[in-house]
Amino acid sequence: MAVTHSRVAPVAALALLPFTLFGCGLGGDEKAAEQPGRAPAEEAATKARERVQAYLDAMIAKDTAAGRSQLCAPAQEGFDSAATGPNGDFADHFTVTEAAITDVRPGAAGQEVSTSITVTAGAREATRPLLFTVTRSGADWCVAGEAPGGQTPGPTVTP
Repeated sequence: MAVTHSRVAPVAALALLPFTLFGCGLGGDEKAAEQPGRAPAEEAATKARERVQAYLDAMIAKDTAAGRSQLCAPAQEGFDSAATGPNGDFADHFTVTEAAITDVRPGAAGQEVSTSITVTAGAREATRPLLFTVTRSGADWCVAGEAPGGQTPGPTVTP
């Protein structure tokens, strides 16, 4: 009988191993698989797109307060005078008639959001690319910078 008991204990331990591992998180968690959260890269791109779209909407509406609220704290200082100045995004002498996000990708200083801005001044119309840098500031995201230019859209990958 002693031989039988010594064989049963290892077999029982092996039989219980999957349940033990499942309890430690090493087994599959079906609820987590059914409701996956967004990957950090996807969340960053989404938040960057949202911030820049809100800024573009503010430009079209000429709402400096809404534009300022999308910026990181250091960029907010002096924003009103620069934004409404002769070359500012919210200047009175031109109208932003169209603004579109053309590309979002990770960059050295955060997410880089490329845009195409169409501006009219009198009878003249011009379309120019602008590149926004969006970073995480604490628990939130904000526009850290804006520069002329942008990225050409990358290839679309179809799964």
